[in-house]
Amino acid sequence: MLEQFDRYPLTFGPTPIEKLSRLSEHLGNNVEIFAKREDCNSGLAFGGNKLRKLEYIIPDAISSNADTLVTIGGIQSNHTRQVAAVAAKLGFKCHLVQEGWVPFEDAVYDRVGNILMSRVMGADIELVDQGFDIGIRESWTKALEEIKSKGGKPYPIPAGASVHKLGGLGYVGFAEEVRAQETEMQLKFDYIIVCSVTGSTQAGMIVGFAVDDRAQRVIGIDASGTPKKTRAQILDIAQNTANLVNLEQAITADDVVLNEDYAYPCYGVPSNETNDAIRLCARMEGMMTDPVYEGKSMQGLINLVEKRFFEPGSKILYAHLGGVPAINAYSYTYRNG
Repeated sequence: MLEQFDRYPLTFGPTPIEKLSRLSEHLGNNVEIFAKREDCNSGLAFGGNKLRKLEYIIPDAISSNADTLVTIGGIQSNHTRQVAAVAAKLGFKCHLVQEGWVPFEDAVYDRVGNILMSRVMGADIELVDQGFDIGIRESWTKALEEIKSKGGKPYPIPAGASVHKLGGLGYVGFAEEVRAQETEMQLKFDYIIVCSVTGSTQAGMIVGFAVDDRAQRVIGIDASGTPKKTRAQILDIAQNTANLVNLEQAITADDVVLNEDYAYPCYGVPSNETNDAIRLCARMEGMMTDPVYEGKSMQGLINLVEKRFFEPGSKILYAHLGGVPAINAYSYTYRNG
């Protein structure tokens, strides 16, 4: 479905799928849990899911003759770190608007993890005291105008690379990649679990898996705490992406499966249950997850298995989207493990 689109390779290639045997056994062996390791997808500043999206966005940035990539996220944004890495790799300037999306106080929160790496990679960082929202932000549009006024040529990349016209393509490719790996592994996944906030990762998966009637088997775990907005944005991106790739079927609201049970207490702040899931996954499999995104989707996966949501014998693919560097900003929480 993606042959018609330009792609700039930023990743190593297909990401590995591993079976989480010890975690599956610990949870009763009623289902088989696998992880697709998007966190290991690139050598660019620890990689992550945004690089798969940026592979289809960067050709447009290059053709536009831009000189500066401009994007936005929270202080510990994984997305801004990945944009900074791509800018460094390709020789763009990079301006990051980083808002105070997370009401979390740690002495080193704004000095370690993702933002530290963005600074080391030379990004121009603008800290803005604004709360969380997944929509288009005034601070970001203002930054674009200021760069233009100084003679720069900015290329706008919205939060999460999500509402960009090409933002859903990367995870259409994810679905195509999974199908090829299923053939090699001689199995088929019954469910795909993915964290959702700005929406384009799940949206791309919905379109990609609609081809073999698995759109509704993509289960988003909301980590935004604003699920109504996230659900609407997933649907909008999925429908736009479906049109873009000429999908021969309609994407409807029923195709957006978003579980709202695990985002508490709010975006970016882990619950005790999230922390328990992070520790369990780490101690069973040596696989690290983060307190903002993957910890909450791992919490959702574990709880759904415990509640017998999945049919016995189901094969479940957990999409590990990256983001582990953010755990450094929560050092006090994990000071004793």
